[in-house]
Amino acid sequence: MNRRTDWTPGRWLRILLPTAVILVWFAAASFGGPTFGKLSSVSSNDQASFLPASAESTEVRDWQQKFTDSNAIPAIVLIESGSEIPPTALAGYAALGEKLGAVDGVQQPTGSATTAVAGPIPSKDGRAVEFIVPVVDANGVKTVVADLRTVVHDNLPADAQGWVTGPAGLTADLVNAFGGIDSILLLVAVGAVFIILLLVYRSVVLPFLVLLTSIFALTAAILLVYAFASWGWIKLSGQSQGILSILVIGAATDYALLLVARFRESLGEVESRWTAIGRAWRASLEPIVASGATVIIALLCLLFSDLNSNRSLGPIAAIGIVFSLLSALTLLPMLLVLFGRAAFWPFRPRFTGEEHHEASHAAGASVRGLEGITGLWRRVGTLIASRPRLTWVAALVLLGVCIAWLPQLKANGVSQTDVILSQSDAVDGQKVLARHFDAGSGSPVVIVTDEAKATATLAAVTSTPGISSASIYVGNVNPTDRPAGPPPAPVVKDGHVLINATLASQADSDSAEQVVRDLRDTLPATDPGVLVGGVTAIAFDTNVTAQSDLAKIIPIVLTVILLILMLLLRSILAPVLLIASVVVSYAAALGVSAFVFNDVLRFPGADAAVPLFGFVFLVALGVDYNIFLMTRVREESLRIGTRPGILRGLGVTGSVITSAGVVLAATFAALAVIPILFLVQIAFIVAFGVLLDTVVVRSLLVPALSYDIGGPIWWPSGLWRGHRGSPSRIVHSESAQQSR
Repeated sequence: MNRRTDWTPGRWLRILLPTAVILVWFAAASFGGPTFGKLSSVSSNDQASFLPASAESTEVRDWQQKFTDSNAIPAIVLIESGSEIPPTALAGYAALGEKLGAVDGVQQPTGSATTAVAGPIPSKDGRAVEFIVPVVDANGVKTVVADLRTVVHDNLPADAQGWVTGPAGLTADLVNAFGGIDSILLLVAVGAVFIILLLVYRSVVLPFLVLLTSIFALTAAILLVYAFASWGWIKLSGQSQGILSILVIGAATDYALLLVARFRESLGEVESRWTAIGRAWRASLEPIVASGATVIIALLCLLFSDLNSNRSLGPIAAIGIVFSLLSALTLLPMLLVLFGRAAFWPFRPRFTGEEHHEASHAAGASVRGLEGITGLWRRVGTLIASRPRLTWVAALVLLGVCIAWLPQLKANGVSQTDVILSQSDAVDGQKVLARHFDAGSGSPVVIVTDEAKATATLAAVTSTPGISSASIYVGNVNPTDRPAGPPPAPVVKDGHVLINATLASQADSDSAEQVVRDLRDTLPATDPGVLVGGVTAIAFDTNVTAQSDLAKIIPIVLTVILLILMLLLRSILAPVLLIASVVVSYAAALGVSAFVFNDVLRFPGADAAVPLFGFVFLVALGVDYNIFLMTRVREESLRIGTRPGILRGLGVTGSVITSAGVVLAATFAALAVIPILFLVQIAFIVAFGVLLDTVVVRSLLVPALSYDIGGPIWWPSGLWRGHRGSPSRIVHSESAQQSR
């Protein structure tokens, strides 16, 4: 290490600098902390709002606004009786309909109607009735549905059961499932990280310093995300809210562990805590900034997505990584320098001096580069040095076995009733609804067609398999209050009419999506300008767009990360091999996930966005660990040569990178406490993928392959040219700097 770069600030600066930095972060936390509980108020889980404007179902949604001037979401109130309901009892059920219509947030009637609630509508088997309740309070769906359930519970006839389901009921239960994302998720993640840090460092103080760094980064990020969401600059959803918390805690802890490892190493070489933190900060700056920049840029590549939920996650998560970087490089150094060796109590690192440090490196090693390395990482290094090719081939075969299950991954989307993994009144109600009514009632397919072609289009819709009934929209008229006489005239807007078609199957099922495909294929023959939308079409368009995003964004992310690695390592071959390794690791993680999802957990499928989110997180974060490793390998290679440098880089970074991987896996695994299928699947894919990358790819595949290749790994940099000429020249140059 070049001692001339060591610097100890004056007394007043040693007092003022930590004080100023810590006060700034405390101020950010004091504002951001209370904002954490407010994120839900600017969060939306409406699937339709995440579709691009060009999607066909989005165009239909815009047309619906012209026809209805209402954002009403239908809730279906279903009453199932233990015996057949006589027609004379329907009058009593009508009273229930009026009480449902009186709930705050339900659409108010127009004209002479007493309520906007449609019903009671008896089932054909006479054992159930349903009400269609239009909920207009889009931001308060959870509260409105809860009130509707209270009314149903308090007014149930004897020997009857009731449910509130349909789009509004499912949305409310989805919001309830996300309810623990503000508190439970954070507590589980922080608790897991604390226990791991306690076991790894056997220190009482250090886990608190690292977690304080992570939590302050999260509070500052939340403050900015909340502001952007409230100003309408970004769209925040429950899933992006949960991912933000996990990503910041995991990433900030990873960066902190790298700095802590360097600080502990420096405390053994120098006595001054300020000199030690200066050395640690300079040594950690390049890999931490490079790692953070890689993740940030990879996340910002999501801006190329056509799906608004993907596009909004990019800047939200990138903001989190920015504050993780800032916190690890500003707040943590000041905390460490304040505590000094006491941060590692009760196992404080002792000052032994650089001469003793260098002598310990040179002692007792039969393999060059493993001097001073003991335990597991000495054994791993010895294995790589003795059998490099066998090691990386065996690692590659293991990954190949995992990849074999990849074709079984069913990431074509799942029905909304399968998204919620906890008990759901709406999901239960949908199952009962399918027993007595057309399962798609309350969630019609909406068709926009030319007025002149309305009759022909209606006939084509009615004849389509999977459609039980269809009618032209005639205004907000309650079917149960419709007067006798000729039917009302259709509502016409800009020369177009709406057709509402009831599906025979559940609106979010695969068979319902097939009906949407069939309608879009056949109806243009009747009206070339016809549009098909509705709840089912929204889900279908979301899946199609997500799959298109996957094919578009993966090449962009890989190219960007490859360029960053080339700049960082001053090489072409090494970055190409690193990118290839994380892609193989990603494919292996998806393969094992497919096996677990299908054969162990028996999931019905996976959200179409799961492979894309898994790719972005695993590739960006997987490259992080390779950056931590290879920057140290390059540093050591300049000093002692490539092959010894690979062994030494692996040995000195092995424990810290493994700890970082375990921490990140634990934080992402915490997502599984939220009973949402998408988050549980992301939790497993990323947690398992990070462990696979840390244990197999970074510990065995990359170092063994690099060792087997040797000096050419740095092609075409000056380090490679030095190996081609006189490797001793590089070593001598570095030794000369060390001696000055």
